[in-house]
Amino acid sequence: MPANLSVGKAAGDEKPRESVAGAKTTWQAYLRKKGLKTTQQREAIVDAFLRSSGHVALEELLARARRTHPGVGLATVYRSVKLLEEAGLAASRQFESGHTLYEATQGRSHHDHLICQRCGFIVEFESDEIERLQESAARKMGFNVLRHRHELFGLCEKAQGAPNGRCPGEEAARPVSRR
Repeated sequence: MPANLSVGKAAGDEKPRESVAGAKTTWQAYLRKKGLKTTQQREAIVDAFLRSSGHVALEELLARARRTHPGVGLATVYRSVKLLEEAGLAASRQFESGHTLYEATQGRSHHDHLICQRCGFIVEFESDEIERLQESAARKMGFNVLRHRHELFGLCEKAQGAPNGRCPGEEAARPVSRR
């Protein structure tokens, strides 16, 4: 892999508890500012979300939150994620699947995505070279880029039918959010 290209974690990986402390502080400040109270269910959802890496579907977040608080419902997950978005701690993403996936934003650098259209696996990556080329193209056209999303859709090795082809989703040994 080139030195300026780095691949991020796959969806479903979990962050250590200590790495979510700053996000929890932001979350608690947001609740105070809005005059909102917290509940055990909401905190189970927020904790499950902030510990996750990659992209998570509401149903997956529901299952994770139910591990610590079995009474959590999907409507509460939806409302809590919307609050996390308002607080600037979550971003929604749609990868042509019709399903919305969410990712934590606190402490994350800009990244792009490779998406397998067959298995739905999403790989995050960073490329300084791509970023420079985008900025250069924008400057040449007199355009000031404020933000962007770069998503590359294709097929993993196995989906391409390559002999002994790899599927990152299968190698991750966990359920992959289907598209």
